Amino acid sequence: MRSKLFVPASRAELFAKALASQADCLSFDLEDAVVEARKAQARNAMRDLLRDEAACASGKTLIVRVNALDTAHFEADVQAVVQPGLQMINLPKPQHADEVCAAAAAIERAERENGWRSGIDAPVRILVNIESARALRIAHELAAAHPRVAGLQLGLADLFEPLSIVRTDVAAVHQVMLQVRLAAAEAGVFALDTAWGNIADAEGFRAEAQMSRALGFIGKSCIHPSQVAIANAVFRPTDDEIAHALRILEATREADARGAGAYVVDGKMIDPPFVLRAQAVVATAGRLGLLPKD
Repeated sequence: MRSKLFVPASRAELFAKALASQADCLSFDLEDAVVEARKAQARNAMRDLLRDEAACASGKTLIVRVNALDTAHFEADVQAVVQPGLQMINLPKPQHADEVCAAAAAIERAERENGWRSGIDAPVRILVNIESARALRIAHELAAAHPRVAGLQLGLADLFEPLSIVRTDVAAVHQVMLQVRLAAAEAGVFALDTAWGNIADAEGFRAEAQMSRALGFIGKSCIHPSQVAIANAVFRPTDDEIAHALRILEATREADARGAGAYVVDGKMIDPPFVLRAQAVVATAGRLGLLPKD
């Protein structure tokens, strides 16, 4: 999920274009992007889209950001969008691990009621938003609250704006990113980066994406199609990274054969943590079709 493009669920005219875009993932928004008067209409549009074969055939990861658990819309949102095309529900504004468990229970009920086939259909996972001071403090608890949690998503606008923290303060952003990444790592889930609100500032988007990639985030949220290509490029393993990772894995096989625990590749000492990273790079390159044919 190098790029995750937000799509307002109330804008059905954008769905086909989004499905045909270069974004790895689409996040259809029933929450902030939809005014109260159009919540039900947007919910119905999402149900119809996720039942459509075109959504399932798109090859994209499809996520729906539902309304928060304490709203009048949460249960209806979940019931409507737990359909064959859905991979994840994005849970906004959680404040307690119990809320993640309650969301998981609602998803499980919807799966049963919507005819999920046990052992055949993949369970719908949860992408948990970290967008408040409390959520940041208990990020690991939220990430580890239930097996359905797939990852943590950082939301800096909701986190920073009420606290009068400057959104472009790189030191503040870096600190929060690192906290979220480590919390996700402790729980064994991924971390997905926040959105960049200034659409015209492509270089600002790129710089923040590069920082989050350096911290181990898997991708970045995009609020405009123009940001997708940048995210895809930043979160793509470089040719040099792929070549280095392949050399590490080859050296590892040779070292294992002779019983060596540490060895040198490209002038650098290699031991198990570096092998794990090399394996991750090669796996990502494989998914993207970037590995050399030989």
